[in-house]
Amino acid sequence: MAPPRDAIEKRGFLTRIAPALTLAVLAPLIAEVLPGATRFSSLFVFPVEMMVWGGGAVMIRELVRTGNRGWASMLCLALALAIAEEWLIQQTSLASLVVQIKGVEYGRAFGINYVYFLWAAVYEAVLVVFVPVMLTEMLFPARRHARWLNKAGWAVHLTLFAFGSFFAWFSWTQIARTQVFHLPAYTPPLTYVLIAAAAIAALIAAALSLRPAAPKPLAPPAPILLALGGAVWAVLWFGLEVIAFGAMPALPPAAAVGPALLLCAAMVTTLPGWSAHPAWSDRHRAWLIAGTMIATMAVFFYAGFEPGTPDFWFKAVTNAVAAILFALLVSRAAAQPRS
Repeated sequence: MAPPRDAIEKRGFLTRIAPALTLAVLAPLIAEVLPGATRFSSLFVFPVEMMVWGGGAVMIRELVRTGNRGWASMLCLALALAIAEEWLIQQTSLASLVVQIKGVEYGRAFGINYVYFLWAAVYEAVLVVFVPVMLTEMLFPARRHARWLNKAGWAVHLTLFAFGSFFAWFSWTQIARTQVFHLPAYTPPLTYVLIAAAAIAALIAAALSLRPAAPKPLAPPAPILLALGGAVWAVLWFGLEVIAFGAMPALPPAAAVGPALLLCAAMVTTLPGWSAHPAWSDRHRAWLIAGTMIATMAVFFYAGFEPGTPDFWFKAVTNAVAAILFALLVSRAAAQPRS
């Protein structure tokens, strides 16, 4: 239950904004920096990622928690954010991919990189929204169910999100693609822009109208098994990304998409039920986060980091520090009362 408005307003400014600010930092840190998608050489884009990924995650969490909505609403909003990124902002699921491992386009039909889009939509929903929200709420347990934004906070986040989205679109489509990767400029067909806008609107409407029906509780596995499951997912999902970039051009795309969809179905049919069970606790959350993130950080070392370069050492050091902090998160959760 959210605390009264006057109790919130009496907190100091930094105390009031601490959870939202933490989530705004963690979203791009977890999804971009720790895996290595944003490297030391491109760290100047992190403030923009905070505006888009961070601001998006904060607003999604706020809509779900203050409206007493459930995981399905959060999933709809996370997918809406992913579609906005992939089809409208950076358009990476529509334009030809800048990375083609073996020089061939893979999994592309009707002007859509559909294998890559599947990878990106799920990756972004999990690592931009679900994991950072879960982690931030663990860090601020007293405000786990409280609102984090007032009207001024909403205005700031919406403004920064719009500005960040424009800057991300311009810097990627008008500068990076043409001047860094030396590819022709890309403008998405108006039809796809309208389809994306309609899909985003439909997902937001669904998220706001869905009743928070509690899933059927399922007894969760041991926390360490959740860590193992998160690690397996991270490795498999990285494999899908590599396949989407054309590492296995002879593999039929259906052979990649089919198992990936089955994996998504398994996640959707188990995780909500586990989290609804009375035995679910911060122990489960901590192990799940730690297993997922440590494996994600480790497997992304295969994404072309040349040993000895500043990018390599930046990733190595930040990943080592993050691994220690995730271990401390698990230890802290283990020390909490089981109730």
